[in-house]
Amino acid sequence: MILIILLIVLIIIQFIRPAKNISSGNEENAIATKYSIPDSVQNILKVACNDCHTNNTRYPWYWQIQPAAWFLDGHVRQGKRHLNFSTFTLYPINKQYKLFDKINKEVKSGDMPLTSYTIIHRDAVLNDAQKLAIENWTTDSRKEMEQNYPADSLINPQQIQPR
Repeated sequence: MILIILLIVLIIIQFIRPAKNISSGNEENAIATKYSIPDSVQNILKVACNDCHTNNTRYPWYWQIQPAAWFLDGHVRQGKRHLNFSTFTLYPINKQYKLFDKINKEVKSGDMPLTSYTIIHRDAVLNDAQKLAIENWTTDSRKEMEQNYPADSLINPQQIQPR
């Protein structure tokens, strides 16, 4: 009887699906509209980052099966909450500056891409050369920001210590 109930529940949840994370095609606030991204880095981002950190997720076949879709949806939502390359230029300048540093640190430490992602997406496992390319890009982007914006605009106002 319990198995029958579980089977019925499993069948019912197949009809309860999250909405797909697919952009309307409007990329006017995407990171590439403001910052230069070398082709090599663009390829890395496409393979290892964009599924969870843009408005354009490529969905694997297992997305059709519940509860896998809910699991993926949660990862995408959480990823976009922390960093969304599709809306990057809408962040305040100081957050953009900080995010470049965070991207570098997360990739260098191996915390990104997530292991749960790279288990299935083996091409998203970054080698040392790819990590270095990300590091160079984020460092160059921060230097460009330092040249184009006043230093105090790159600091989070809450980080400024009173004298």
